[in-house]
Amino acid sequence: MTIRWNIDGAHSGINFSIRHMVVAKIRGRFGTFSGHLDLDDADLTASTLDVTIDASSIDTGVGQRDEHLRSADFFGVDQFPELRYQSKRIDKLGEDHYRVIGDLTIRDVTREVALDVEYGGHGKDPWGNERVAFSAKTAIDRKDFGLKWNQALEAGGLLVGDKVEIDLDVQAVKAAAAQAA
Repeated sequence: MTIRWNIDGAHSGINFSIRHMVVAKIRGRFGTFSGHLDLDDADLTASTLDVTIDASSIDTGVGQRDEHLRSADFFGVDQFPELRYQSKRIDKLGEDHYRVIGDLTIRDVTREVALDVEYGGHGKDPWGNERVAFSAKTAIDRKDFGLKWNQALEAGGLLVGDKVEIDLDVQAVKAAAAQAA
């Protein structure tokens, strides 16, 4: 049986890191996102997920950089306000270890992206809500999604790396059963 679980944004995180000036990593996150998991309690490989991210909620801790990332040079949030991930298939790789294959849309480009997922378990919180947890990792090439802006460095190399490492922690709350009419 498939059960809907809504992502708890207050207890979840969409984080990323990217090389800066070749030698350092810059870390950031998206602060606003929503979505749900439709989990098949008998077979997680029969489950699906759908997540929408508010592109303007990008936060690297530096306001000027965040504004540049929101501009047409990168996310173009005025024209493309959301990023979206929709699963297409889930493969079981081992005990509590899965690969989720899905479509990631950034700007107007959609590419298939695989997430390496670990099932963290489930339980009841102190208020009686049922929760489930997952963590996931992947890496993408930002240029594949039209995020091509860069600047050559005088000493060689580029200001912004191409590989973006993505790290997700997701808690979801079981949706309330629909009331009988």
